[in-house]
Amino acid sequence: MRVTHLAAKRREPTTPRRRQPERTRELILEAATVEFATKGIGGARVDAIAARSRANKRMIYHYFGNKQQLYLSVLERMYQEIRIAEAELKLEELEPREAMRALIEFSFDYYTDHPHFIRLLDNENLHKGRNLTRSPRIRQSNSPLVKMITELLARGAATGVFQRRVDPIQLYISIAALGYFYFANVYTLSGIFGVDLQAKEARETRRRHVVDVILSYLTPKAQLKTVG
Repeated sequence: MRVTHLAAKRREPTTPRRRQPERTRELILEAATVEFATKGIGGARVDAIAARSRANKRMIYHYFGNKQQLYLSVLERMYQEIRIAEAELKLEELEPREAMRALIEFSFDYYTDHPHFIRLLDNENLHKGRNLTRSPRIRQSNSPLVKMITELLARGAATGVFQRRVDPIQLYISIAALGYFYFANVYTLSGIFGVDLQAKEARETRRRHVVDVILSYLTPKAQLKTVG
């Protein structure tokens, strides 16, 4: 049976065409992440982002409005990605102590695998978080994380492996801080102590230390005395 040109055209899949704007937007965000992480919001140039993403400036402004909104979109994407990755740990399926270890190790490894995350946080802190706080999406994305940790702590307390009355937000700040400080200051710390803290063995030593510190803190004092 002969297929007419019109019929063949109708049968052509339309999905790739519909997905093209999404792909272009993602390429822009990827390029913008590198540019903002390297130069900060003040030093970043839309021309450089356009060149890296192979998208013209008009298209960037069409999708994001202006440079500040593009920067905010990068921050939103950054937090969305880490929250999605945390959810994929499926901590609710693990025993409390095993689940907490998985969360601590994941947080530490995320800094290792996503150096732009550190640089973007550094830059935003220089601006006192004024851009980040404009985004309700970022605040909303943290709610599932707090809920997940709260439930994990409750399960651990119920089985006696975690002490009670642990603040989930303070706990997460401690987990993040023990890894973040290490990577944010890795060059100065390496120089001060004369040790290459970027070396694999040094990172693994630090990783174990962070896990031990947090799990020791969560362990009921009576159990610590028994172990001691």
